[in-house]
Amino acid sequence: MAILTVAGTSILWRPQSQLTILRRGGKEPPTFVLLHGYASSAEHWVPFTRTISFPGRILLPQAPDKIIRADGLPEGRAWWNLDLNEHSQTGNDGLDQQMENPLGLDRAARKVRSMLSAEGNSAAFPFLLGGFSQGAMVSCQIAFASDEPLAALVILSGTPINEQAWQKQMIRRKRLPVFISHGRKDTILSFSLAEHLSREMKAAGLDVTFFPFDGGHEIPTEVVTALNNFLARIKTD
Repeated sequence: MAILTVAGTSILWRPQSQLTILRRGGKEPPTFVLLHGYASSAEHWVPFTRTISFPGRILLPQAPDKIIRADGLPEGRAWWNLDLNEHSQTGNDGLDQQMENPLGLDRAARKVRSMLSAEGNSAAFPFLLGGFSQGAMVSCQIAFASDEPLAALVILSGTPINEQAWQKQMIRRKRLPVFISHGRKDTILSFSLAEHLSREMKAAGLDVTFFPFDGGHEIPTEVVTALNNFLARIKTD
């Protein structure tokens, strides 16, 4: 258990040893795994799963760390202990962790990979993996720091982290379909860094669909529509 102060708010961290999963859609593959963002929860994905078009099952894991806020706001979960103030850029450019490799990032990626294996992810039937914000960072860590089989990668309002290590491994994911969306007015995670990540993936030979939109740190209707168009092109059998 640990206590973190973010923007004057005390947050109590209670780690969880096993990932619990919300399940939506069918009971059979193909499988789409979505990781929620910082201070959010798997339950927040449920309305989203009603609007995306996916023919199989959707798995929504809960992040391992529970956040108990002292400011009265709703509790949530996190994939690792993240101090937003410490890594914020000047102005409205948001978080910058390009050169960071947080200890909790590897732990979160290992937990998600263990869950993927337990649910049947394999080279013969690879899952689609993605997430929003901090969940997108964990998804990228799995894609670019492991050999986990993947059918596609979905990055919703994410940002590069542990960048040098990711760059070295991106070539191994050549031709992997990637969907990346980001709001031009996002003040939490930088739009320019999302553009940078998109360029790096394209340079490494990944099949990138980059969808910018005029909004903030969110998943608006136009992103859902673009994601559905992307999913319709993914071979899942």
